[in-house]
Amino acid sequence: MERLARLVMHHRRIVSAFWLVLLVGGLFSAGQLKHKWSLDFSLPGQPGDSAQRQLIDTYGVSSIDTYLATVAVPDGQTVEADRSAVAAVIATSVADVPNVKLRVVDYASTGDKSFVTDNGRTTYALIQAPIPTAVGPSLQSQLDPALHKAAATAGFETGLTSYGLLAAGNSSGGTSVLLETLLGGLGALIVLLFVFASFLAVLPLMIAAVSVLTTFMLVLVLTTFTDVNIIVQYLIALIGLGVAIDYSLLLVSRWREERAHGRSNEDAVVAAMKTAGRAVFASGVTVGISLLALLIVPVPALRSMGIAGMLIPLVSVSAVLTLLPALLSSIGPRVDYPRIRKESAASRGWTAWARLIVRHRFVAAVTAVVALGVLIVPVFSLKLGASGVSSLARSGPSYSALHTLTEGGVGTGALTPIEVLVPASKATAAANAARGVEGVQTAVVGTIVGDRALVDVLPTDATVNSAGSALVGDVRSAVEKAVGGKVGVTGVGASVEDYRSAVYSKFPYVLILISVITFLLLVRTFRSVLLPLKAVLLNLISLSAVFGSVVFFWQQGHGSGALFGVSPTGAINFWLPVVIFAFLFGLSMDYEVFILSRMREEYDRTGSTSTAIVTGIGRTGRLVTSAALILFFAFSALASSPGTDGKIIGTALGVGILIDATIVRALLVPALVSIMGRWNWWLPSWLARALFVKMPAPPATDFEPESERVPVAVS
Repeated sequence: MERLARLVMHHRRIVSAFWLVLLVGGLFSAGQLKHKWSLDFSLPGQPGDSAQRQLIDTYGVSSIDTYLATVAVPDGQTVEADRSAVAAVIATSVADVPNVKLRVVDYASTGDKSFVTDNGRTTYALIQAPIPTAVGPSLQSQLDPALHKAAATAGFETGLTSYGLLAAGNSSGGTSVLLETLLGGLGALIVLLFVFASFLAVLPLMIAAVSVLTTFMLVLVLTTFTDVNIIVQYLIALIGLGVAIDYSLLLVSRWREERAHGRSNEDAVVAAMKTAGRAVFASGVTVGISLLALLIVPVPALRSMGIAGMLIPLVSVSAVLTLLPALLSSIGPRVDYPRIRKESAASRGWTAWARLIVRHRFVAAVTAVVALGVLIVPVFSLKLGASGVSSLARSGPSYSALHTLTEGGVGTGALTPIEVLVPASKATAAANAARGVEGVQTAVVGTIVGDRALVDVLPTDATVNSAGSALVGDVRSAVEKAVGGKVGVTGVGASVEDYRSAVYSKFPYVLILISVITFLLLVRTFRSVLLPLKAVLLNLISLSAVFGSVVFFWQQGHGSGALFGVSPTGAINFWLPVVIFAFLFGLSMDYEVFILSRMREEYDRTGSTSTAIVTGIGRTGRLVTSAALILFFAFSALASSPGTDGKIIGTALGVGILIDATIVRALLVPALVSIMGRWNWWLPSWLARALFVKMPAPPATDFEPESERVPVAVS
């Protein structure tokens, strides 16, 4: 780190110019990525996905999101009496959508009266389209105007809904990535002004801007080799913003501290790099390792999130360890104005808090464990699936269209039909068998192409959770018995089961792998065995508390309605837990690295565990709290998105950071370090040699006297 710092300072103009070029390239790349994002959520090798491929190959459409187009006739009329006119409205609307092959199943094509509401005035059609291959105008933007135009001509009323439209919220727009990033940046600026009380607050924001835009440029290059999911843009913008600022905050604060102790500017940069820079490097690598979870799971969309996600901390670390020292060595003293806040002494408040924890370490540990236990309890009720229909949009045209159907006796399962591919000769038998399964409102032979038929099975309730998956299995069994062989089954319910099989069956092994790699990295960082072991275990406990909070708040609905106007989801979307785990495991470990690295440094200097705790917390407490607030503001911006899934991931990450920075790092970590005493610093010589770790000096005594455990002053 010292060699790197001196190299950067010696060539600071070249380093600054290099990052300026990357910044300009990133600005250009961000605009180019608009049409490069992938919308693919396929699950190669899974039964439901294989059936989906057959559906696409045979019929040219997908069942990933099925639209329901409603047509209502005036009072005093019935759909049956106006059957031809109603059929013409739907046919004309579909024909008016240019260059898109649509599949339509309705009352006119099936004659099934289940497609008509109880009052006889409203009917609906299932409309399926090809999978979008790029971001662009949605089918809704073309089909909705065509429906209204055709219906108005006939004197009817019409509507359009789907699970995807309902999940998107009350509007088709929503908060843009740029606006969400600006909101997160504004919150970060407020925190940085409080921490530095000088124009230094601008430097971390500059580093964040360079890091985020450079990451976008690298992702643009990545799109030439593989698909990158559209969700990545939010992760890069908001997580990149928070991570880059957090790392910058740590390094700049240490630079300020060293200058306050009388070092020259360049010596202060070197000292900050040797201490805080080392912690930043370890933190960034830890975050990158945690994202291995997304690379290992056999889901292309999640893998792309993992690859792009790994770029976020790696680019941020590179910028913080090169561009930031270059800026500090050149303009640092000039922008550190008016220097209202001094860094020569540790925070009085956090120092007093650390002394209190050391003095009452057992009480503190028990209090933290009880608090985490309360938060963890709901996690045992976690259900994987998709958000229940009742938790989606509660107003707007899409909701009104669905409400019309449900009021007319049509179940929400029409939003998530089960598609069964069977031989054409067995289509009628398959439909009859499916219709007899409990939980199915109707089943019809939708479309026949050659010797293949597609049977549309409409459940009574949307197949978005484990109960829906069970219904899919029942339908599959019933149809296979009727046709005497295997059949292809796809749809939302089948996808839920596919995700559970593809992702979560092997996830424990992924968890063990990441934990072991992280443990070995932290052994080198902390030069200890127990500290890394404690860090990994506490991280897993902290994550359990986060998932418990998500279940309590979103799945069970305790507060989601009051704060967001969202009813209980009934289940957590199947892809969210693994994404939340991958990002939060590394991000929350940052604070452990920040705090324990400083404790390790102080222990090596004094040989006193208690002094190390008090000084470590006194010096890092305000920084960790500020860093957590910055990430919290970034994630709060993500939670402002109109979709329920965006709100869940934003609140989960935000609450996770707060739980980790308060209950875990500010209470439980110092209490456990105090309880373990000299054992914190134990490292067998054979392990030190194996990991190329320089053996630390042993503590002066086995047990510290009371006067050392609770120091009167902090140097």
